Parts: sequence; structure tokens; C-alpha cells
Amino acid sequence: MTEPIIVFKDFSFQYNSQSEPTLKKINLTIQSGEKVLIVGPSGSGKSTFAHCLNGLVPNQYAGDITGEAWIAGKKLQETSLFDLSFTTGTVLQDTDGQFIGLTVAEDMAFVLENDGVALAEMREKVSRWAELVDVAEQLDKRPQDLSGGQKQRVSMAGVMIDDAPLLLFDEPLANLDPAAGKAAIELIDSLHQQTQATVVMIEHRLEDALAKPFDRIIVFNDGQIVADQTPDELLKTSILAENGIREPLYVTALKYAQVDLQRVNHLADVTQVAGAQLAEKMADWQSNLFDLETSDETAVLLEVKNLNYRYRPQDANVLKQLTTRFYQGERLSFVGKNGAGKSTLFKALCGFVRPKGTMEWQGQDIGNDSIKERADKIGYVMQNPNQMISQKMIFDEVALGLRLRHVDEKEIEQRVFHVLNVCGLYPFRNWPIAALSYGQKKRVTIAAILVLEPEMLVLDEPTAGQDFRNYSEMMAFIEELNHLGKTIVMITHDMHVMLEYSDRVLVIKDGDILADTTPIQLLTNQELVQEASLKETSLFTFAKQLGLADPIAFTRKFIQYDREVRKR
Repeated sequence: MTEPIIVFKDFSFQYNSQSEPTLKKINLTIQSGEKVLIVGPSGSGKSTFAHCLNGLVPNQYAGDITGEAWIAGKKLQETSLFDLSFTTGTVLQDTDGQFIGLTVAEDMAFVLENDGVALAEMREKVSRWAELVDVAEQLDKRPQDLSGGQKQRVSMAGVMIDDAPLLLFDEPLANLDPAAGKAAIELIDSLHQQTQATVVMIEHRLEDALAKPFDRIIVFNDGQIVADQTPDELLKTSILAENGIREPLYVTALKYAQVDLQRVNHLADVTQVAGAQLAEKMADWQSNLFDLETSDETAVLLEVKNLNYRYRPQDANVLKQLTTRFYQGERLSFVGKNGAGKSTLFKALCGFVRPKGTMEWQGQDIGNDSIKERADKIGYVMQNPNQMISQKMIFDEVALGLRLRHVDEKEIEQRVFHVLNVCGLYPFRNWPIAALSYGQKKRVTIAAILVLEPEMLVLDEPTAGQDFRNYSEMMAFIEELNHLGKTIVMITHDMHVMLEYSDRVLVIKDGDILADTTPIQLLTNQELVQEASLKETSLFTFAKQLGLADPIAFTRKFIQYDREVRKR
């Protein structure tokens, strides 16, 4: 019988700056050694709950506490942040904000140095954990020079090296490509089994997180726990959908086919899901669906030819003879592993970097256009919101571009309020940006570009840190812009959003175009999936698991049907 490591009894917490509690009457016990997934819409209290586990509440974020919370036998209200650091190791969503050392080895050793560990033991531990997380070849490199997946591994090693009994992962998949995300989930599971530490993971990408088993999934909404069940039990209910959380796509397909989920086995594992006459029921449902219409190419909006770029003379080229076209009014996604050159390409298009090669906008050379001139044509939302924000208040940040263009203040208010509503930010319109979560900051930067209504909208990881409800509302607005003729381009690791909101996808590998295809053809092509560091869609895996005659057609028809359902 294991001992509980986390105990909350009638626990409520209200920030000093808030008029209502963020956490309300939380009752929860997590046993030592459990692996638990926390999900919930943005603003549901997940982050505040995490801050309780690592002591940021109440030590860093002050407020009123009622009830009791115990972490590894330590009462939260009576334990310092320093003391809790020995209990809870936290891997942040933004790994760059966690690095301290000048090299990977120094960063991993930081906590050991603080503990006064002898040099020989320190070196042995660093070497052992570097092998475990597969960064042994990167020990002499700067953490900032690593890929997203490698950064994640270094962060994991940095908190696990001190043998903390509780490991807290805050959206570990948010900034990783699908293959790196899958590897991260596998690594977390492997380390959990080896160390027997308690793992608590907060994650929006539920389907990706379930690539490995969890003991429980805890659903938060409005500061309360609305469900605490095993993955199989939870997926058989409507709780996720009712609380604005994306179900795995194959579970949605089962519900569309009116399959009784209570009779389905291994529902949380797409590779093992089974049930009586399941294949027949899915085939019957699919036979009644119409197929996707193919879209014709329209006029060329932007054409780039033979782009080459390197950041420093001694570096290898990040872009290598890259040539492609963007068509008027299309919905286009760019995918590929971290470091493939996706973000660099769009920095070049916006004028932030100046590559060799040619760029033509509707046949006119724009190679010498200024950043502002290009911004009137191409609106670019960067991946890291902190690199875009310059104002203190939300309204002022979203209004800034309009004010610089000398738009009338009354019109500014109308346009800003409209976009804030679309992005789920209207209730926070008078808040300081510093009070927002990472995901909320992301929505502010998207709103600041959307309000300018550029001809081409480029979104770098638009859904990172967003819950299903918020990104669905945002993408619905972006779809409206597309219907008005706007060209929508996304740089994304989110295979859901690529499938649902793209007509065409370009795969970048090593600074050049590897493939120009449709999303469904890409995610059902195993060779391309591996080359591009992606992950096969669960719909295709599910159809193969059931032995359906045409898994590609099944995937294609589901996407079309699901789009129609969500438009109603």
C-alpha cells in the first residue's frame, strides 16, 4: 500500500488581485508513484493547481487559502519555496526560461552544486542522466542551441537529477514537433517506471499524451475538479466535450457512428481498441458519408525562388534553394521537425532576415520592401508571444498597430473589442499582460495581428497552449477571413489543426521543400511521416487496427463530416 504524496482537503485559493477564488473546494489525493494527467480549458485552474504543487502558491503568488494542502507530508501554507524544491521538480512549458548553465552539463549540475554534492559524484550523476535522456552528445553545447526536443530532455534531466519524488510537467508537448512529442511521452513513461517517482502532467494535447498509459485523468473547470477517472472510463463519457477538451479523433468517430462505448475495450489505446462488430459498424457509417471536394488552384499571390540563408557566416545554410508558391485564398500548412527552417522562411518573407533569392508578390519584386511594407501584406504571429508584446495592457497591445496607422479611436475600440471576443480575451480587456498565462499571451499576439486584417495571415504555432474551445473559436474567425479571400498560412506541429484547417501542406526538411501534398495524404504516408518527424493520425491507425478496407478514405471522410458537424 503506497502513501499519498499529494492531499488536498476542501482547498480553495484566491489571488489577491482577483475578486473570486481560482481554486474552489478541491478534494484530491494522489498516491506516491502514480502517473496522473491534468486537463481542462484555459482558465480552469490547472496552472494555479500546479503552482500549489511546487510552492509558487502561496510563496510567490500571494492570496487567501482555505482548507488544507499537503505535499509529501509538508503543509503547503507552512513550507517555503526552497523546502518544496526538494520535493517537486518542475519542467516548464517554455524550456528557454528554465536554463541557467552556460552548457548542458552545467545546467544539469546546477541543483547538485547548490546541494554541495562532491565533484566526482556530480560528474557521475550528470553523465548517467545525460545517457538516460539521450543528450550525452550535447553536454558541451549551449542549451539554447539545441532543438525543441533536446531542450525538453535537458530540462527533464535538470529536475530529475536531484531525485525529486514528485515530477511536474507543464504542457511538455506544446512546442515540440509530433515525433519529438511522441519521444517525450515515451521518455517520461520510461523514467517514471525506472524511478517510481510520482508524475503529474498538465497537457492540452490529450490524444498525444495518451500514447503511453496514465493511471488517472483529472479534469478541471471553473476552479473545480469535474472528473477524476481512469482514461478508459473518462473517454466513455461526454465529460471532455462538455468541458471544451478535444477528445481523440477516433473516439469522436466512434461516437458519430453511434457505437456503444461501454462495450468497447482498451478505448484509451488506439492500437488495441476493440469491440464486437466494431469494424462492421464503422464501415457502415463510413459508407453513408460523402467525400471531400478537391479545390482548384487560384492565382499566385506570393512566389519565392532559390532562397538561401544562414544566420552566421560560419554556419550551415538554414534555407537551401527553397522554392515554392502561395496561392490567393488558400489554407496552407507548413510542417517539419524543430530546426527544419520553417520559422526562418517566414522571417525572410516578413523582412526580419534578408536571404539570397527572389520574392514576388503578385508578380512584383518585394525583395527590397521594408518590414512595414511587407507587414501591410503579410501578418506574422510569432511562436513565442514574449517576443511580440511591447505594451503593458491587453487593449493597448491589440490596438497598437491601428494607432500606428492613425485609425480613428472609435473604430479602434470597435475592431479591438470584436477581435478580443473572437480570441476569448474580452473579459480580460482591462488586464495587464503580465497577469496572463503563456496561452493567453499567445492569444493577445494573434489578436494584435488579426485586427490589422492583412492579405496573408501567417500563424507560427497558433494552437500551442490553447484549449480546444478557444482555438476552435479562433480558427472559426480565421476561416471567416479565408472565405473573404484571405490567404491563411500556419506553421504547426498540431496535426489536428493541420488536418482540419488546411487544403495543402508543405513539408520542410533541412531548409528545403520535401513534399507538397494534402494533409491526409501526408499523414497516411508512413515514409513521409518519418522523414518529416510527424506522427500518423490516429484515424488512420484506428482504421488499420480495425482492418477497414480503405483507411485513407475513412480518414478523409471523417475530416469532412467532422467539419460539417462543427459548423452547425
